[in-house]
Amino acid sequence: MLSAVPEPEREPSPRLLLGLLIVAALVPRLVVFPVNENLYGDAVARTELAERWLQAPHFIRSFKDGALQFGPLHLYMVGAALKVIDREHAGRAVSLLFGVLSVVPLFALTRRYFGWRAGLWAGLAFCVWGMHLQMSTTAASEAVALFFMLSVFALFSQALEESRFGPLFGAAVVLNLACALRYDAWMYIPLLAVMPLLWRGDKVAGVTMAVSFGLLCLPFPLLWMQGNELAHGDPLYPIKYIDEFHKNWVASSGGGGKDWWLRAQGLGFWPGTALFTLTPGVALLGMAGMVKAWRERPELRWLVLAALVPTAYYTFRAAVLLDFMPLGRFTVTQVVLVLPFVALGLKACVGAWGAGAGKAVAGTSLALAVTMPVALGLSTFRVDGSWRDSLRPVSPTSTNPQPVMQAVRFIEAEVAEKGKAFVLDSDDRYMDLQLGFFVGLPEARMVRMRWGGFRQRVETERPEYLVRFEQGALAREPWVKLEGRTLRLGDVTYEEVDGFSAPVHVYRLRP
Repeated sequence: MLSAVPEPEREPSPRLLLGLLIVAALVPRLVVFPVNENLYGDAVARTELAERWLQAPHFIRSFKDGALQFGPLHLYMVGAALKVIDREHAGRAVSLLFGVLSVVPLFALTRRYFGWRAGLWAGLAFCVWGMHLQMSTTAASEAVALFFMLSVFALFSQALEESRFGPLFGAAVVLNLACALRYDAWMYIPLLAVMPLLWRGDKVAGVTMAVSFGLLCLPFPLLWMQGNELAHGDPLYPIKYIDEFHKNWVASSGGGGKDWWLRAQGLGFWPGTALFTLTPGVALLGMAGMVKAWRERPELRWLVLAALVPTAYYTFRAAVLLDFMPLGRFTVTQVVLVLPFVALGLKACVGAWGAGAGKAVAGTSLALAVTMPVALGLSTFRVDGSWRDSLRPVSPTSTNPQPVMQAVRFIEAEVAEKGKAFVLDSDDRYMDLQLGFFVGLPEARMVRMRWGGFRQRVETERPEYLVRFEQGALAREPWVKLEGRTLRLGDVTYEEVDGFSAPVHVYRLRP
């Protein structure tokens, strides 16, 4: 008697799966969007630069042409959003859009290599990725850039699998856009270009793909380099500016025994960020899947290297050269590539330990993937101090220090609504930028120490209020005298107002 042959499982509609993933990504981001605030990733600076660009729209050609150390494409995007959305939420809306849509290329990439179930699980893990929840609800550029990089990987995988020029061309075009957003995308031009040479049997086709991809990726970098060469005499001026900033940052944070702590931190930062932000179960399964893929599926090694090579580069700089300060948001392009391998890692777990152990591992991983971000988000929400400040950059919630926001509310009520002006100190931790942004006053009603002509404006305009930061630059000025609760700026005297918490001090002009 012939046994019945089971029919192969039919894949659900990809559109249905993508629709479910988009909703799953949107819901938790909508939960935190109303309460999250622009804080990290230069969100405030990017928004203010976009505002200035919108006042006089032009094609940005260099560092000094309005972009500073940032990619010009993000300023265009935020500037366009500012036409229809207020300044506090415009950049956040851009991040939300691209952050939610990122599940589309992630699903496509994972489904191509591991099937729709793996794509679904990778997408769901992405939806609850706590660090990405913050990035996709604040006005930094990481969420937007990650969408473009995932699209590059999805298109590049299609080009390699199908040996077609169309997806290769698309990947190169999108990588140009990613390079116009963030400089860390630039390293993927040579890294991806060399991949067709390594594992393709047809060497001629491999060379053709490698050369074509490399050349197609060059338009924006060459254009940007020419602009900076003409403006600054150095085609790589923005990158060198950023590198110098990091060298100075490390130098100011290290010295003596602290250097060893910085080296240890740099050595474990990328895997540590994956384990903590993706949560241990998801990250370990993905890493196990990477190992299995490297051993058994050579066609996937390019994707493993796309995560490992940049990680090794940044780790070497942070741990050996000691000239780079790692931050959680710098890791996202490498960390996200753990997710496509999660299902393969679970399969390896089942094969080694059995189906029962596999279910236990999957259940534990799922529970941690949900509960850890929720717990972290709640514990860092509008609470300052100690470990909370250290973990806030990777938390789902992003809130400014409460003393700063307390001063913001006071300035809004006593200065903004009453047509007055105020003086703003300069803070080494950039809290003055945060306060100035959320107050939302026009530049004419703020006398900021970071701007030129500060002393002259104070003495001639005599603003009614002043905000000083402990360890701020104002009290270090030789013409400024701090005596108890009295602050004298030349001939202008201010008296401290009660009710504010360190490190913020608010003063009122003495009649």
